[in-house]
Amino acid sequence: MANAKINGITIEYEVHGADDGEPLLLIMGLGAQMTRWPPGLYEKFVARGFRVIRFDNRDVGLSQKFTGAPTVESVITARMQGQKPDIPYTLDDMAADAVGVLDHLGIQRAHVAGASMGGMIGQLVAADYPDRVLSFTAVFTSTGNPSLPPAKPEAMAVLTTRAGDPNKDMEAYLDQMIINARTIGSPGYPFDPKIIRERLRADALRCYEPQGVARQLAAVIANGDRRAKLTKIKAPVVVLHGDADPLVPVEGGKDLVASIPGAELRIIPGMGHDLPPALYDAVADAISRAAERAKITA
Repeated sequence: MANAKINGITIEYEVHGADDGEPLLLIMGLGAQMTRWPPGLYEKFVARGFRVIRFDNRDVGLSQKFTGAPTVESVITARMQGQKPDIPYTLDDMAADAVGVLDHLGIQRAHVAGASMGGMIGQLVAADYPDRVLSFTAVFTSTGNPSLPPAKPEAMAVLTTRAGDPNKDMEAYLDQMIINARTIGSPGYPFDPKIIRERLRADALRCYEPQGVARQLAAVIANGDRRAKLTKIKAPVVVLHGDADPLVPVEGGKDLVASIPGAELRIIPGMGHDLPPALYDAVADAISRAAERAKITA
């Protein structure tokens, strides 16, 4: 592991694979550390010839934390009143962090893959930094279109209800987090609570910063509808989405494809809002397809 000063803050990152591999930048979702791209998954990418870069977004993991506690209600109210929300940072700042990681590593162009909020950040990277992106793979993410179907109430509760402090009662925290993981997970694929529990335990011991989730969520809401910006994306795009996603319904993936010229859609039956081991190959296939398209159009 390593860290660097990027855009005036400390960002934690890791690089895996051969130095001469094609760079692949992985951007994770809301409140999720880079460990949510686990070895079993990113090693699939390395085996396909990629040089994999994963990093902790600002306000999560071992990257720099911020202060302030914006609420969803305050951000929505500000937007409805035509005002700029009072938030510590924006999704554009997080996109600049992602590009900053590439700058630090001396990488001019990379394939980019983002999951959930990471897919939203990736959209901004692909749209606003087109010369830096070889291809873009978006995993269970959306456009910010306000007319799309919302998350199911029980799935939204996973984001907005705190599970308790693991520093005070780790087992109670893990009990609730297992319920949360099952709520948004993939009903068509095996759910192993023992493995997931240990992953969640390791993540909590690595970093626990619940206010960071609130600040990141505020940045997502403040960013709004990205459809107009998405028309600027020139890189080949593959969108991977599950038809059983309760948090970001599949209509979000369809809307993303409709908004990006030439984008391809892959819908996975039984996939929810997680990356179970049984789907690692599907994710690797989507990224490989996007990379192949980049070679064809180069």
